[in-house]
Amino acid sequence: MGAHTVILFGTWTLRPDQEPDAEPVTYAMRCAVCGAGSEASTDFSEPQSWVFRHVGRNPSHHTFQEVIVRPWRAWMRR
Repeated sequence: MGAHTVILFGTWTLRPDQEPDAEPVTYAMRCAVCGAGSEASTDFSEPQSWVFRHVGRNPSHHTFQEVIVRPWRAWMRR
């Protein structure tokens, strides 16, 4: 038996997942100079503290990237 494709046309909606069982939003920071990064946390102050420790140990590392993981939910309107 061969595989087949079903295409469903409709209007889809996408929004941040705010359901009670949604995964939490997490934050992390990554050094753009060396690639080192903080652990992900639901509390932004933890990655922020990592940045201050990292730049204290590496005074020439001034540039960082914020990494946010936010769960999203998609559903089709009927």
